[in-house]
Amino acid sequence: MEKIIVAATGNAHKLKEIKAILKGWKILSEAEAGFCGEVEETGATFAENALIKAQAVCTATGLPALADDSGLCVDALGGAPGVYSARYSGGGSAENRKLLLKNLEDVSNRAAHFSCAVALVFPSGETVTAEGNTYGEILTEERGENGFGYDSLFFSTVLQKSFAESSEEEKNGVSHRGAALAALVKKL
Repeated sequence: MEKIIVAATGNAHKLKEIKAILKGWKILSEAEAGFCGEVEETGATFAENALIKAQAVCTATGLPALADDSGLCVDALGGAPGVYSARYSGGGSAENRKLLLKNLEDVSNRAAHFSCAVALVFPSGETVTAEGNTYGEILTEERGENGFGYDSLFFSTVLQKSFAESSEEEKNGVSHRGAALAALVKKL
């Protein structure tokens, strides 16, 4: 039986990563599954937001739905931007990166991690969740052309380069999303 799930995200970059990581699964976009709504992320944690999105899309489509919520957590900023990573500045990704650099001016401890929570909700009501992290530090300037979001500022401890300097395969092999999805697959 083919494993079909809806990726509960409107983010084309996340959809591409999910498809690349979950090879062997048929991953439908929200549009392909007939879902065109917006799900408000009202949770206080990544896990709560992932579950809210997965439940909403599963209920609307009648198909198993997979959602993730993830973000960048910077030690010197008390874990910010955290669950507000995508809307940190009130603008887009470039403005978010600019604000992050401004907030870290003259800060020597630039340790950070990306955190990801995933939730898979089935029409039966069964829910499977998992989390993953990847560690590094925030660079003082952007490096690389690949990826999205904060990737050009995040220096991966494992890869010894920014996520934006890494290939898709390299990033997916060590990323927070890759770790969370791998942990989810083990639970299944």
